[in-house]
Amino acid sequence: MLAYILRRLLLIVPTLFGIMVINFTVVQVAPGGPVERLIAQIQGIDVGATARLAGTSTGEAPIGNAPKGKAAAESTTSKYRGAQGLDPEFVQHLEKLYGFDKPAHQRFFDMLDNYARFDFGESFFRNRSVVDLVIDKMPVSISLGLWTTLLVYLISIPLGIAKAVRDGLPFDIWTSSVIIVGYAIPGFMFAILLIVLFAGGTFVDIFPLRGLVSENWDTLSWPARILDYFWHLALPVLAMVIGGFASLTMLTKNSFLEEINKQYVVTARAKGLSERRVLYGHVFRNAMLIVIAGFPGAFVGVLFTGALLIEVIFSLDGLGLLGFEAAINRDYPVMFGTLYFFTLLGLLMNLLGDLMYVIVDPRIDFGTRGE
Repeated sequence: MLAYILRRLLLIVPTLFGIMVINFTVVQVAPGGPVERLIAQIQGIDVGATARLAGTSTGEAPIGNAPKGKAAAESTTSKYRGAQGLDPEFVQHLEKLYGFDKPAHQRFFDMLDNYARFDFGESFFRNRSVVDLVIDKMPVSISLGLWTTLLVYLISIPLGIAKAVRDGLPFDIWTSSVIIVGYAIPGFMFAILLIVLFAGGTFVDIFPLRGLVSENWDTLSWPARILDYFWHLALPVLAMVIGGFASLTMLTKNSFLEEINKQYVVTARAKGLSERRVLYGHVFRNAMLIVIAGFPGAFVGVLFTGALLIEVIFSLDGLGLLGFEAAINRDYPVMFGTLYFFTLLGLLMNLLGDLMYVIVDPRIDFGTRGE
């Protein structure tokens, strides 16, 4: 097993490198960039608007006014859209500021060298380090991801087992109707419905719509802080749970049905074992392999990819919103820094998922594969 873990850890390096190469290449050929964005702000034509340059407002140049005069008038062509009329030396200064005075391959390997030392640099437009930004946004995303994943598993596994045991009975049919609703309604649509019903929409105003905690959270007692925290999380987590429990419930049900129909279950029943002993003593371990082992990957998926629209709807400033704004604003240090970190985390979680198979069923030994 130790050799298998070592092989998987070594495989992370080329996998991570390939992912970074592909994404870096795509970004290079995509139109726009930080230099173009800054030029647009200098020219007063910026429409990106989701993030602000450090110490400036929209339309202001963070480096000072662009040089004007004869040199600017002579600059009639540029490789940057909207740069006509700017001094070429000033444009070169902008390129140097963002590192675009170097060829793409050199920028890529310099970036990987820094990332290998976990130096992710500073945001182009927020005047803060990428690490600080991620740390600031992490509580929101961890809260959404952790509680959503736990609730989805706590609901889906018992419900899936109950449906498998009662396959074809009225309980299975009626709960399938609920699952169909979960499949049919996207999480963000259900979030809007919850706002209308419970957050000051057409009906009652019970839950808040902004932030992870109240503004006076620091002045509250610890029991009140805990209640305030869950009060703010109730609607967004509920919206995400509705969007995520259906598929896991059906996966659990199908896994149990597949195991229940196997020969070893018939043999156990023939020996006179109770149905409960057969179900939880024999079937459960085999049926839950794929479900429980997928927990790390499910958590990462909810944490980093599933909460963007929920964060926007409920005004929660988390990692999903940070990544979206970085992509819109061409904030490359945030884009690639978070991509590197979260890809590395995802690969490690995939390894943890494999190890979960061994924890759930010790008979599985990945170390013997290929021998």
